[in-house]
Order: sequence, then C-alpha cells, then structure tokens
Amino acid sequence: MSHSAVSQAGAVSISIGNERSLRRSVFKQNNSISFNSKSWSSSLALNQKTTSIRDAKRYTNTTICMSVQQTSSSKVTVSPIDLEDPKDPPLNLYKPKESYTAKIVSVERVVGPKAPGETCHIIIDHDGNLPYWEGQSYGVIPPGENPKKPGAPHNVRLYSIASTRYGDFFDGKTASLCVRRAVYYDPETGKEDPSKNGVCSNFLCDSKPGDKIQITGPSGKVMLLPESDPNATHIMIATGTGVAPYRGYLRRMFMENVPNKTFSGLAWLFLGVANTDSLLYDDEFTKYLKDHPENFRFDKALSREEKNKKGGKMYVQDKIEEYSDEIFKLLDNGAHIYFCGLKGMMPGIQDTLKRVAEERGESWELKLSQLRKNKQWHVEVY
Repeated sequence: MSHSAVSQAGAVSISIGNERSLRRSVFKQNNSISFNSKSWSSSLALNQKTTSIRDAKRYTNTTICMSVQQTSSSKVTVSPIDLEDPKDPPLNLYKPKESYTAKIVSVERVVGPKAPGETCHIIIDHDGNLPYWEGQSYGVIPPGENPKKPGAPHNVRLYSIASTRYGDFFDGKTASLCVRRAVYYDPETGKEDPSKNGVCSNFLCDSKPGDKIQITGPSGKVMLLPESDPNATHIMIATGTGVAPYRGYLRRMFMENVPNKTFSGLAWLFLGVANTDSLLYDDEFTKYLKDHPENFRFDKALSREEKNKKGGKMYVQDKIEEYSDEIFKLLDNGAHIYFCGLKGMMPGIQDTLKRVAEERGESWELKLSQLRKNKQWHVEVY
C-alpha cells in the first residue's frame, strides 16, 4: 500500500526453490540483537549464509502459491527466530541519503481483468539487512531526477509492507509490497497522459526480477500489532491496498508457527474494493475463515456490485454500520481498531461512527478521545 497512491493486491503464484529451503534457518548470529543502528544488519549479514537473487536454486524449479498453506492446515516454520528478540521495532536503519540497494524478486499482477486499474504484488530481496515489523513501511526512491529539483533524486514514497517480518519465503530475507499503478487520464480527451503518471508506482510495476531498488526505513509505529494479549480483538478496516499491513498481521496470526506466539483472540477484517475482481488476498483470507472460524471474521464491501440498505453503493462504512452494535461493544471491551487506505475513507467512517454513538446515547468525541488514550485507535491513511 502506498501512502501516495492507492494499491491493491491478491493471490500470487511465483517460482521459488523447494519448500525445505523456505523453512531452513540460514542465520547464525549472536543472541543479543539491537535494531538501533545498521551495525545490527551489517553483523547479521556477515554471520549468515547469504543467498543472491541470481541463485537459481532459491527461486526456480518449483512453483508454489504465495499461500503456501493452502494444502495444509498446519503452520509454516519460520526463521530466524532471533527476529523475535528485540524489544523495540527497527526504525530508519536506512535514510534517503544512505538508502539500501535491494533487488526485485518478482512482480505479479494480482487482480482480475474486470478490476479498475492494475495492481501488483512485488517481492523485494533485502537479504536480511533491512528487518521490519508487521505494520511498518518501507520508503522507495524511484530512479531518475526530481523534476522539481534538477540534479536531485526523487522524493521517497512510502509503502506499507504486506508481509510479516519473515517475508513470503519465511526466511527473513524478503519484504512484499502491494502497488496499484497510478495512471492519469486527461478529463477532456479521456486518454492516458504518461507525463502525469505516478513515477514510483509505474517504476515498481514495470520492474523485472533482478532489478535494483533503493529502499529506506523501515518506518512507522502507529500500525504495529500489539501482541501482549493473545486474546485481544483486532478490528481491521481497509480500502484497496490499505489491506497490506493486515495481510502481515493475519499471516503472523494464522499461517506462521512463531514460538510463544499463539493467537487465540478475534481478528475481524472489513475490506472495501470495487468488485470481485479487485478482491485482495482472497485465497488467504478464505482459508483462514475455514481453518479458524472462531478467531477470524471477514466482511467485504464491493461498491460496484452491492447496494447498501439505502440503495446506494456499498462502501466499507456501510458494512461497519451493519455491525455497529457489535463493534462498539468490542471497543468497550478493549478491542483495537485499525484504519488503512485512502484519506477519503475516514470522513464517511467517522460520520457513521458518530451517528451510531449518538443513537446509543454516547458522545463520539469523548469515546474517540478515550480510544486514543487507551491506544486502541490506529490510523494510517494517505
């Protein structure tokens, strides 16, 4: 999910090495780890068996689905478990003037033919040198000159990371982004104007395996997943690729076998997209519903295919209103609620929540203030 352009993502099939290589711990490192500087990632790089993207054994021969677990309800072993050791999240290990050079592993279109626009799921190889936590973002610096500052590089574009800290190969060496290609159409002619297209999203969607990419970060603390209470309720609301951080949360909760991390609470996802072809990660989410019906709920709002109770388009705030009594009760009992996606989603949602609060005889302003004070309210919109 880009903080400067909408993105969407869904199921992806990619070519990688055999599954054993995904689950093998290739890290040998000290037990004490600090995320406070690049010295952590540098020493890590020296102490691990590094694998180049050009190593065909890692990424070729066997094609498996991104949702590795579709054939089994058992969880996937992840490594290196030392990624669990730090007490604080990694922050700004690499900055714009000293960015990290990563490599593209794969770029896959992940929406159907009837989806408006093109969305890609992009896997980036950071070789273990740019660790992150679920809910954080990477910065991407597209190649070329900043047109507003000749001679200077482009500004950093932030994208929410759509994988857990172990990445889509479960080995701690990759991160995934969901990117919707930003295309500008002239309102008078209706034709595409490439000169006004999104620089970074088009660079990412056009990338090829092996291409270099400049990364900064990781950044962000507001969307970090609170894990102190394994029985907590997490209500996740997304439009488009605002679903990116939630994919990371849910893989951590339901797909990965992380020692001493057993989720026994409730994860409830509300996802708003245009139509069925625009659904994101639907195969993964549907599997969680099947395997964990007591711990996962999933409600979709398809604006071009469904109507709300007033006969208008079904937006995510309409789904929230549908379940508002239950949502308010969960919030009263300490549930966390997250919002991620376009800025434009928030006014409608806030209006809905305010109306529901007033119908319940409550002050929404007071309730919102309490949710923020209790750190139950998490918002990242762009």
